[in-house]
Amino acid sequence: MRFYDRTKELALLAEIEQKSRQGAQMTVLIGRRRIGKTELALKSGEALATLYFFVARKSEALLCDDFTAETEDKLHVPIGRYTSFAKLFHHLIELSKTKAFTLVIDEFQEFGRVNPSIFSELQREWDLNKTSSHLNLIVCGSIYSLMHKLFEDSKEPLFSRAGRIINLQPFTTITLKEILADHRQAFLPEDLLALFTVSGGVAWYTSWLMDNGKTTRRKIYHALTEENSPFINEGKNVLIEEFGADYATYFSILICISEGQFTRREIENRINMGRSGIGSYLDRLENYYGLIERRQPIFAKSNSRKVRYTLRDNFLTLWFRFFFKYQAFVENGALRQLARLIDRDINTVEGFMLERYFERKLRETGDYTRIGKYWDRKGENEIDLIAVNEIDKTAYVYEIKRNAGKYDEAALRIKVSHLLQDCPEMRPLHIIPGCLSMDDM
Repeated sequence: MRFYDRTKELALLAEIEQKSRQGAQMTVLIGRRRIGKTELALKSGEALATLYFFVARKSEALLCDDFTAETEDKLHVPIGRYTSFAKLFHHLIELSKTKAFTLVIDEFQEFGRVNPSIFSELQREWDLNKTSSHLNLIVCGSIYSLMHKLFEDSKEPLFSRAGRIINLQPFTTITLKEILADHRQAFLPEDLLALFTVSGGVAWYTSWLMDNGKTTRRKIYHALTEENSPFINEGKNVLIEEFGADYATYFSILICISEGQFTRREIENRINMGRSGIGSYLDRLENYYGLIERRQPIFAKSNSRKVRYTLRDNFLTLWFRFFFKYQAFVENGALRQLARLIDRDINTVEGFMLERYFERKLRETGDYTRIGKYWDRKGENEIDLIAVNEIDKTAYVYEIKRNAGKYDEAALRIKVSHLLQDCPEMRPLHIIPGCLSMDDM
């Protein structure tokens, strides 16, 4: 699959690369695994000679051998042999004083396993040489929690050293449509919804599906349970390292959320965990790992108890809902039976994903000051999507249906009356009710 989108990110990285010609620049690329950090970093480095260092789980000496070979190959200069990354980095930053180049260090957080002192040693070299150097340093990391700690925790040596921290997001809905159209010109809305449900716009999932001809709804879902499918263990691969020894508790919470156990009390009841115990896990999942988000009705106060939790990531929602829940099927090789369960239950998941698709699509326009949902104190009279422009004093209130023919405007207006009664901020606004369906994707 060719390189898509990332126009804004490429423009920003090009600007940073130009600045590096006057003084060294450090940029941090953060994002979940498979989001496309490496491809973006290498694409942005096409204007300069670019070194690519991947921090594998090897000894420091073996890593230095790899990095030395890459340096001599790309810069065409002998640099000798090193067993210390700090000394190798010193040599590189000295070289960059006379020759500008880009250095991409991938899985940067893994230096913590190799030799934790590397971070402070790198900080020292950077502080001493950045003004006279022309190094364009891009560091990438997929362990969300560790990367934020390394660069945003004031106790860490690299705190405030990065000029920019870019949190790479999934492809937009427009880009997903473009990608699918390039691979299947006459695609159906159900094909686009399936691609969004599985990939969520994550670059590698999208690329794998397209490159392997999985361009229809049926093929996309069946690809999940094919023999040797890369999706089967993907959730574990992405998250176990993040969570460490506590992964079982975190996984239990995430499977509840993926199945629709949205409130804190529902989750507590499901996994039989006390209120004092679960709070810290939910807080870390939201604020430290960035995997879940608290949802409240639109205009609700921050201290409102009307809180629901949802998984941010489409693929992980799907993985916990099917692969982790039915891991015994996977372990016993019953992938055809798992495929039957997905075929049986996927419509329920797609209903939620269709709402998420339109919410993301409206956010991408930048036309609305608030976007959210509504439900009352009993969890009833739910409105799927509300998009407010507080400057124009308008509010679009949408019911989301797979089939527009099932839209009932009178029923929606009854829900709107409950919304206006419960939410005084909505009363001055011009309310425009409507329906979004598969035809609007």
